[in-house]
Amino acid sequence: MNYMFETGFLGTRAPFFMDFVTLIVAFLPFLMMGAIYFAKIKKYKAHQIAQYILFIVSVIVVTYFEMGVRIGGGFDAFMLESSVGHNYALIVLIVHIIIAVSTLYIWVLSLTRAKKYLKEQKHVKMGQMTFVGIVLTSLTGIWVYLLLFVY
Repeated sequence: MNYMFETGFLGTRAPFFMDFVTLIVAFLPFLMMGAIYFAKIKKYKAHQIAQYILFIVSVIVVTYFEMGVRIGGGFDAFMLESSVGHNYALIVLIVHIIIAVSTLYIWVLSLTRAKKYLKEQKHVKMGQMTFVGIVLTSLTGIWVYLLLFVY
């Protein structure tokens, strides 16, 4: 587990696990676009499989991230070297968490009710909301990373 806290690979003061998670979060919207593309070209089974894989990998990555944050001392420990105001960074973090949790909820609903809503526009709407949420989660996650480890 010590490897998690060794210097990361993005050239910031972030530990390895933060760089790893941030890189995955940054690419998730693009991977999601690929999964959505399968549905657009009517390869629904590939769309379904891609969605489940992305969801499972995302849950694993978030679990890995949460372990690292808890073991690493939490938000306050990572804020120590930042020159950004604590309250500002905390507000950005809270916004990020609200967006991420809301997105997770909608994504779970979209996955679990896909067959029920498949023939309806509701599945498409939920998918669009999930995609927007993933993009916003990615952007706010990168924002938090920058506040903690770059500025």
